[in-house]
Amino acid sequence: MALPLLMIVIGLIVLVWSADIFVEGAAAIARFLGMSTLLIGMVVIGFGTSAPELTVSALSAWQGNPGIALGNAYGSNITNIALILGSVALISPIVMHSQIVRKELPVLFAVTLFSLGQLYDGELSRMDAVLELAVFVGVMTWMIRQGLNQKAENTDVFGKEVADEMDEHAVSFAQATIWLVGGLLLLMLSSRLLVWGAVTIAQDLGVSDLVIGLTIVAIGTSLPELASSIAAARKGEHDLALGNIIGSNLFNTLAVVGLAGVIHPMSIPLEIVNRDWPLMTLLTFSLFVFGRPRKDEQGRINRVEGGILVAVYASYTLYLINTVVSA
Repeated sequence: MALPLLMIVIGLIVLVWSADIFVEGAAAIARFLGMSTLLIGMVVIGFGTSAPELTVSALSAWQGNPGIALGNAYGSNITNIALILGSVALISPIVMHSQIVRKELPVLFAVTLFSLGQLYDGELSRMDAVLELAVFVGVMTWMIRQGLNQKAENTDVFGKEVADEMDEHAVSFAQATIWLVGGLLLLMLSSRLLVWGAVTIAQDLGVSDLVIGLTIVAIGTSLPELASSIAAARKGEHDLALGNIIGSNLFNTLAVVGLAGVIHPMSIPLEIVNRDWPLMTLLTFSLFVFGRPRKDEQGRINRVEGGILVAVYASYTLYLINTVVSA
C-alpha cells in the first residue's frame, strides 16, 4: 500500500496548488471577455473540474464496472452540494443572487427529476443515454446564451480585491489562458492520482464497486471542485464557487451518466433509486430553501446551513461505511 499512499499525498499537494492557478485564470478570462463569473463558473470551471468524473466513469463503463460509473456521478453530486458547498459556507457565507434561484437552480432541479425517469425502470439503455446527452446539449446552449446576453459590469463580476490584484499584476490574456489550461491539466492529473491510490486501497480491502464509486471515487473526483470552490470563496468570488457546483452537477447528471451509458448500457442498482437519488434531490431542493431572499436581502448559505450540509454528508458517509461493515 506504500505506492498508493504516496500517490494520494502527491495528488493532494498538487491539487491544492493548481486550484488557485485555475481560479485566477478563469476569473481573468471572464474579465477580458466581459462574461459573468457565474457563466464562467458553470461552463469553464464546472465542466472543467468534472473532467475527472467523465474520465473515470467512461473508463469504468468500458471495463464493465457500472457501479463505479453511476456511483461516481451521483455520489459526486451529493458531495458537491453537501460537502463542498457546506465547507465553503463554513469558510465564507455564500451569497445567492436572485437570478440563480429563479433560473439556474430550477434547471438543475428539473434535470435531477428528469434523471429519475431514466433510472426508474432499472435499466439505462443506450437510447436513454443518448437522450441524456441531447438534453445536456440543449441545456448548455440555453445557459450560454443567457450568460452572454447579460453584459455584467466589472464591479458586479469581480470582488474589489481580485480586480485590484489583476490591475496591479497586469495579467495578459495569454497568461490567463496558460493559468486556466495548465491549472486544469494539473487538477485532472492530481485528482487521478488520488482516485487511483484510494481505489487501489479500497479494492484491497474488499469494498464493492458501488460503494467505492459513491464514496472514495466521488470524493476524489470532486476534489477539484472542492479546491476550486474554496479558492474562489477566499477571493470573494461566490458566483464562481456556486456556478462551479451547478455546472458540475448538470455535467455529472447528464453528460457523465449519458456517456457511460452510451459506452456500456447498464442495470441500475436498487440502492441508487431508493437511497442516493432521493438524497441528491433533497440536497438540490435545499438550495432553494437556503437561497430564498430574507428581509429584503439576497439569499445566502450561512455558516449554520453550511454546517447542516456537512453534517448530512458525514451521516450519509457513515451510513455507507456501516453497510460495508455489516455486509
